[in-house]
Amino acid sequence: MTKVLVAATSFARSSKEPLEVLRQEKIQIDINKRGRPFKESELLEIIEDYDGVIVGVDPFTEAVIERGKRLKVIAKHGVGVDNIDIKTATKKGIYVTITPGANEQAVADHTFALILALVRKIHLADPLTREGKWPRLIGMEVWGKKLGVVGLGRIGKNVVKRAKGFNMQIYACDPVVDKAFCERYKVKIVDLETIFKESDIITLHAPLTKSTRHLVNEKMLGLMKDSALLINTARGGLVDEEALFKALEEKKIGGAALDCFSKEPPDENFSLFKLDNVIVTPHIASYTREANRNMGIMAARSVIDALSGRIPENVVNQELVNLKPPEQNKI
Repeated sequence: MTKVLVAATSFARSSKEPLEVLRQEKIQIDINKRGRPFKESELLEIIEDYDGVIVGVDPFTEAVIERGKRLKVIAKHGVGVDNIDIKTATKKGIYVTITPGANEQAVADHTFALILALVRKIHLADPLTREGKWPRLIGMEVWGKKLGVVGLGRIGKNVVKRAKGFNMQIYACDPVVDKAFCERYKVKIVDLETIFKESDIITLHAPLTKSTRHLVNEKMLGLMKDSALLINTARGGLVDEEALFKALEEKKIGGAALDCFSKEPPDENFSLFKLDNVIVTPHIASYTREANRNMGIMAARSVIDALSGRIPENVVNQELVNLKPPEQNKI
C-alpha cells in the first residue's frame, strides 16, 4: 500500500478535510505524534518506508532524502524550503512542492499584530495590569510612519495593503519589482541600506537562502534609528541574533518582534528572551483556521498528484516538470 508520512505537526489541526482528501485515495497515513518536528536521526530510521511526505520544518537533508528510496514527493506545508535539500531531491527525481498563497493573509495579519503590540507596549502593559499595577506606558503611533518591507512577494504585498490603512509611507526592496503594484500602492523601491536608514518599522518577508542569511547583521542594525523597530515573521536565519541582542540591549534600536528563530524552539536561556523591548511568538504567524485548512488541502493534493503520476502544482524544482512524468495512476 502507498504510504505517506505527515511530519508537519500543524497539518489538519483546524480542519480534518486535508486528511479526508488523502484517505479518499486509500493512502496509508502515518502522522507525527511527537508534538515537535522530527530530528534527522529519527527520519533516517523510518523514511525508506514512505512514498510521500508532508513536511513542516523537519530536516529533509541530503542523507534523509538519499535514504528515502521510495519517495516521489516532498510537499511543504507552507512556503519556506530552507529545511529541504532541493538539489538532492531533484537529483533523485523527487518533486518538492509548496503552498503559495495559502497563508499570506494570516502572516500579514500577524505581522501587523506584532507591530501594534510592540509600538503600544502591550506585552508589558498586560501582565503589569493583571498584577494590580496601573502602568502609563508611552508608545508610538503607527499612523504616517515609514515602513520598510524587505521582500515584496505575496505576504509583503499584503502587509503593504494593511499599512496603507495606517497612512504609512512604504519603502520596499525585492529582486523582482512589480511596478504596477508599487504604483497603485505608492511603494518606493529602494536598496536595503536605504530601508534600514529611513524606516521607523522594518518587516522581513524574504526567503532564507545563502545570500539572505544574516541579512540583518551588525552593519544593518547600525544604520537603524534608535527608535526603529524590527519585525520578523519570515525565517529566523535572516537575522544575526547575537547582533540583534547587542543592538537591543544597548538601546541602539527601539525594539523587535520575532515569530521565528535560528533554532526552534530556542533554549530557555535564549538571550533575546531576557529583554523587555522584545516580543516573541512561537512561529505561529500562519496559524489560523483558514490558512491551516488551505495549506493542508494544497499539500495533500500535491502528494496525490505526484503519487498518481501527475505533475503537481507549485513545484519548486522546476527542472523535473520538463521531464516526462511517471506512469499514470500509480496510487
